[in-house]
Amino acid sequence: MNHLVRNGLVTGVPKLRFTVADDCIPCKKGKHQRKSHKPKLQNSIDTPLELLHMDLFGPISIRSIGGKSFCLVVADDFSRFSWVHFLGTKAETADILQYLILSLESLCKLKVRRIRSDNGTEFKNNLMELFCLKKGIRHEFSASYTPQQNGVAERKNRTLIETARTMWSDAKLPVTFWAEAVNTACHVLNRVLVVKRHNKTCYELINNRLPNLDYLVPFGSPCSLLLQYKDRQSKFHAKAVEGIFLGYVANSPCKRVYNIGTRTVEEWFEVECSKHSTPPEPKGPAWGFDYDALFKSFNLPDLSAEDAANVYDLLRDDNDSSFTTRATVPIITPDSNAASASGTHDSDNSEGVHIVGDDAQANPNTTVGNEAPADPINIESSSSGSPEMGELSTNLDPEIQ
Repeated sequence: MNHLVRNGLVTGVPKLRFTVADDCIPCKKGKHQRKSHKPKLQNSIDTPLELLHMDLFGPISIRSIGGKSFCLVVADDFSRFSWVHFLGTKAETADILQYLILSLESLCKLKVRRIRSDNGTEFKNNLMELFCLKKGIRHEFSASYTPQQNGVAERKNRTLIETARTMWSDAKLPVTFWAEAVNTACHVLNRVLVVKRHNKTCYELINNRLPNLDYLVPFGSPCSLLLQYKDRQSKFHAKAVEGIFLGYVANSPCKRVYNIGTRTVEEWFEVECSKHSTPPEPKGPAWGFDYDALFKSFNLPDLSAEDAANVYDLLRDDNDSSFTTRATVPIITPDSNAASASGTHDSDNSEGVHIVGDDAQANPNTTVGNEAPADPINIESSSSGSPEMGELSTNLDPEIQ
């Protein structure tokens, strides 16, 4: 109004200066907008584990090989090093977080001072409250329906999911391998992503040494698995069996592979991968390779134009030119076109201290666990996956070999 009167753009209004002490309620009802969330220009965190960001995504529309539907992501604010855990239900979150925090404090000889999460009941409950009170940890919560306030964890979710989706799409593996892809993506990203303000990788910032990438293998590569002498029926029996490389084992030099002959995910040491060979053509029902439908079930929030611009401005450099599982696995090779599948399990996370039950076998050329396989399920007529739970494990540094 002052502009209209002062510039003579209207008539019939006295030449007075109109002042309003506060916005009126009707104006707020009609024009109220959400606040912008500009990123911090200077980070006040200068020590690893001082602040941990965490978030849980799921349930995923298709269960993983081990019957998992949720994924817990924990990221360190200083180093951006991350850990992933796969859950059957949200109720497992509190126990896993407590063990992860205790393990990190012991291995890194540092103390977790703050953790930040949303207001989900998996984080905001009596178990977590008592644990934080006992350990002297400050638990910070973001405002309801404001994921921007937990942006580190949300961004890490998107990075992991998009990387995993690219990996298993290129490997032409069924969608039930999504947990294996996320696990391997987390393992690799921790060693290749560079924290710009330190010009160091996440791995170096938390472990104080350079990562070794010599052992990395493309996800989904065809591989051969050397049989032990006791597994060979005769001197002329084949010395190796075919498999597909899926990832790495925590605190062990073994690799996680899908054994085509037994249709199980196993841990093997003597593995030879064909890094430059073309992955086999996918075989099986159409739903097993519907990556778009699975990706939509992750429910990633859309990045607004304003938030994207803020992130771009910040990053721009003007000077720069104990359970085992059994589950059904989709058919992926012509030799595997049978209607049944035996048991497998997910890798519970990618970085940390590996814990398995007493039934874990010492021999690396065996599946983890010794339970009897579940009843065979016809992949053509069932897509529910196994409802059973997987082992609890946390991994900090599987590269120690």
